[in-house]
Amino acid sequence: MPKTIVIATPHGRYDALESALRRNFRVERLREQTALSLARLAAINPDYVFFPHWSWIIPATIHEKFPCVIFHMTDLPFGRGGSPLQNLIMCGVRTTKITALKCTAELDAGPVYLKKPLPLDGTAEEIFASAAVLMEEMIQSIVMQNIQPQPQTGEPTFFTRRKPEEGDLIQAATLKKVYDMIRMLDAEGYPHAFVTVGDLRFEFSGAKMSGQSVEARVKIVIGDKS
Repeated sequence: MPKTIVIATPHGRYDALESALRRNFRVERLREQTALSLARLAAINPDYVFFPHWSWIIPATIHEKFPCVIFHMTDLPFGRGGSPLQNLIMCGVRTTKITALKCTAELDAGPVYLKKPLPLDGTAEEIFASAAVLMEEMIQSIVMQNIQPQPQTGEPTFFTRRKPEEGDLIQAATLKKVYDMIRMLDAEGYPHAFVTVGDLRFEFSGAKMSGQSVEARVKIVIGDKS
């Protein structure tokens, strides 16, 4: 009898992950915050609930009853907290680890199932796509090998969730910073890097850096869209 797992994420970028996992498991997909309920999960009775990218709090009534596995884009306990991808890139980090950890009451502090190295090259959307491939491998290992999570070791450090207004390119002092700020926000669901001129807002995506220049697409809108 194949194991039953739940994949909880609203983002279409994980549709391929869901399809791949269906080859070996019975998979239920939850796409909305309201869909994550104790009653719904009790009816499914999953062996695991995986959260590839979930922006809402997971209630204690759920993570205390079902093994809930979160994926965090840092080498925990380094970088607990919000906006890990953007904070890593702003710190100049080139390669990170994606950590699969058990959800607990304390944010990003649960025991760790697995870690895998993840390069931070390309746009945010491209990095998320690379992470999804690793997540499939990690989920397969966790479920098939019945991996038991181990406590985090080391002194924790913390990230703060970035605000939309922090994508203002006026803060970028170098071309590399311009490039990094554009690419780290270049993904579905994220407010793009921008500059404002009077009532106009210039939003940037598709950045490419070559020599002493950065090329990017620009969308011009009226008003503050932050």
